[in-house]
Amino acid sequence: MAFTSQVFSSHTNFCNNDWKNHSVLLVRPLLDFSKEDMYKICQGSNRDWVEDPTNRSPLFARNRIRASLGNLLSGTFNSELQAVISACRRTRIYVDQICNSLIKQSITVMDQGYAVINLKTLNPSKIEDICLSKFITLVLQFVSQRQRPIRGSTSKLLLQYIRTIPCKISLTAAGCYICPAPGSKGFEALVCCSVYCPLPSNAESFRTFSNVEEKHCFSDELEQIIANGRSYSNNNLVTDSSQAQFLDMRSQSVLDEARRLDVISESTYRNIISLQREEVSHFKSKTDEVASGCESKQGTEHIAAFLSEPLLPGQTCYFMNRFIISWKLSKEISSNWFRGEPLSLSYLQGDCHCCCVNEDEMVAKVRTMIDADWLYLAELTKWPHSDNFEATRLPLTGKITCLDYSRLSAKVALKSLKSIPVAARKSMPLLVDDHGRLLSIPSIGFKHCPCMKASSVFKPRVPLGGGHSSFL
Repeated sequence: MAFTSQVFSSHTNFCNNDWKNHSVLLVRPLLDFSKEDMYKICQGSNRDWVEDPTNRSPLFARNRIRASLGNLLSGTFNSELQAVISACRRTRIYVDQICNSLIKQSITVMDQGYAVINLKTLNPSKIEDICLSKFITLVLQFVSQRQRPIRGSTSKLLLQYIRTIPCKISLTAAGCYICPAPGSKGFEALVCCSVYCPLPSNAESFRTFSNVEEKHCFSDELEQIIANGRSYSNNNLVTDSSQAQFLDMRSQSVLDEARRLDVISESTYRNIISLQREEVSHFKSKTDEVASGCESKQGTEHIAAFLSEPLLPGQTCYFMNRFIISWKLSKEISSNWFRGEPLSLSYLQGDCHCCCVNEDEMVAKVRTMIDADWLYLAELTKWPHSDNFEATRLPLTGKITCLDYSRLSAKVALKSLKSIPVAARKSMPLLVDDHGRLLSIPSIGFKHCPCMKASSVFKPRVPLGGGHSSFL
């Protein structure tokens, strides 16, 4: 168990037009104290304490293990057990440090929501299995925003894939699609979110806080605690792999290595193995019961093509735990619609008014991009159009239609879209109306109407690396 871990809120805060998703830093300062020590501390200072009744329930594995250990806790057994735990903790700290270094050196995060791994810089053949496996897990968890551990055959498959340079194939794992980066000759790998895996599919509205409430959400004291923790971490680095005794060990062989290194005695080894077998047997019997009760449940939920909740003008939502999306209609048309496109700037000056800006009850729905959207943009650029935007103005009113605007917008968007790998396009969010008509692809600047302002910002809920490691 880590001394510290970072817990991220299930709600996202939106304050003063700024995105906030502060986490809670969970610190366990009493891990090195026994229960008896804590009883004595409370009794010696006349402090009351609370007993958690669930700690005595045999339904939980941790309680059964505690009860079994309680019968064995001699001085020798306890000290040897703590020695193994300390060695495991040093190994964990070392692995975390290596992973943080690898992320800084070899990962590039793109605004469209995918990551690029530079395999040459990473040099995976020189990295221990445990460090490389943790590194891949952190990258995939960040891109997919699924915080489940990656184990077993999936972990082995990913290790084999990342060590095959140049990479030539693609695979889907842990909510991500991994493939060679275009033009890299297999020396870079893309990690994209796979929309065909179970993922959060709700568009969550932001919680809004006032200035005063925001100050209470994240105080200066907490900032100082985090700063102190990081300083402590920098002063207590496990810089030498020799200090991490179990780097080459799988979980089931840690005890064997501890016995070989004389960290634990033969009697302690036999007692732990006996407890382990007993608990594994209990776990398997419970697993069989659960499996038999779930045989009738089949099928997997996949992300819906459309999200049922509409997004009204001026609202902001959080899509797939990854993108902050908002849109609104403006009566004034900006003169810098398409940078680098002189055609648009020649005619679109001043306070022009689009004919659709006055539409009532206009709403949008959010979904991910599909191949039909690319084809729609391509067809849109071929539609008949006028060479002069003034010709599109409606008689008497002076308002303009959206036809030529959307055509030029599609032309510019296609240029941007070509620079984004095909795999990454499929997880890009876009806005459609009630009839499924494409309104906007904010990530590449496409919108069908000059009066529409839409934005999509890649802001994953949990940062790359998962936040703070166990730095104490």
